Amino acid sequence: MSKRFNRRSRRAVIPLAAVSALVAGAGLTGCGQQRDASVYTVLNSSTDETYHRWDAEAMARCGERLGVTIEQQSVPASQVMTKALRMASSKSLPDIVQFDASEMPTFAEAGGLVDLRTLGLSTADTPQGIVNFGSYKGTYYGAARSVNTLALFYNKDVLDRAGLKVPTTWAELRETAKKLTQGKRYGLALSAGGAEDGVFQFTPFMWSNGGDETRLDGPRVVEALDYWKSLLKDGSLSKSTVGWTQADVNDQFMAGNAAMMINGPWQVETLNTKKSLHWGIARIPVPRAGGKSVGPLGGAVLTVPNTGDEQRERTAGKIVACLSSEREQLTYALNSWMVPANEKAAAVWRQRVPELDALADQVAAARSRTAELGAGWSGVSLALQSAFQSALTGEGSGAALKRAQQRATSGN
Repeated sequence: MSKRFNRRSRRAVIPLAAVSALVAGAGLTGCGQQRDASVYTVLNSSTDETYHRWDAEAMARCGERLGVTIEQQSVPASQVMTKALRMASSKSLPDIVQFDASEMPTFAEAGGLVDLRTLGLSTADTPQGIVNFGSYKGTYYGAARSVNTLALFYNKDVLDRAGLKVPTTWAELRETAKKLTQGKRYGLALSAGGAEDGVFQFTPFMWSNGGDETRLDGPRVVEALDYWKSLLKDGSLSKSTVGWTQADVNDQFMAGNAAMMINGPWQVETLNTKKSLHWGIARIPVPRAGGKSVGPLGGAVLTVPNTGDEQRERTAGKIVACLSSEREQLTYALNSWMVPANEKAAAVWRQRVPELDALADQVAAARSRTAELGAGWSGVSLALQSAFQSALTGEGSGAALKRAQQRATSGN
């Protein structure tokens, strides 16, 4: 993968029953192998060389403070859950697993995680939305070091030459995108692919319009999908939108093939490699002036698996507390362009990275995808992915979303 949080692509969707069986069958009341008492392992998805190095440096600092050695095992993001389950079945779970927050509830539901509050972790300086991001059924299982969300990126030079302002409402976005669509350049690029990328990008339109994932065929959700269809009908979106990942969207923007895009801060490092590209960032436009732009919280959370070894679990909790401390969060966020989960660290981050201030505002109003449905989110996501593909290639939004709701309800 090119960038860590570019990974909202294809994940293995594992039925909850299968996860529960594997975790329960693991008999997590003891370790299946002798472990070095001074060496602790973190399973994560930091396969990118830069992120792997940043994590290694953070783990070295925390290890020195705690008097232990912390090692990381990195696998592609789509394999973290399956790797954790294999390790559970062989009673060789790592001491810490960094799950994507949308996957954590599935492992928690199966009884595989320890309540971090029982290990002494505090959430005093963490916004409630981010606490919820790492919680399942009110229990705090996952500590976020940083979070991300989506925003509207725009080419300053293109907008300036056209004499246009950055749009703030759906009507303005549609009109601006129309005017900026010229030749090979589309006014807007977004991901509507048949994977989690597309669902992640649809949620700001659904939620900001008052839609809800508990009723996919509700009128507010239909309106949001109809809005996407209107952009496609105008010619402001490429027909290839239905196949693009968020990485593809960024490529189009950098190549000058899109004047604006919906994307996240994980693209900033790549954007900054093109010095001639003068980009800005703003909150995602809302249906009506004065409305709240509600985007999805993205990112990963550090969890402590339930191994039955309470002493190791307590030390693992201290490691999680160190890695998610105010100081470590700020260092990590400044490296990765993500937003610190800790409020105090986020305040400093705003001062250090003023060009991304709008992103911090967007994060403040963002919400977790799993807050409403928990482990049931994966089924809704798959249903929505299918609906996008159908609606954006000709089917009516209402019919596509009605079928999606039926699919989500039946679990098929």
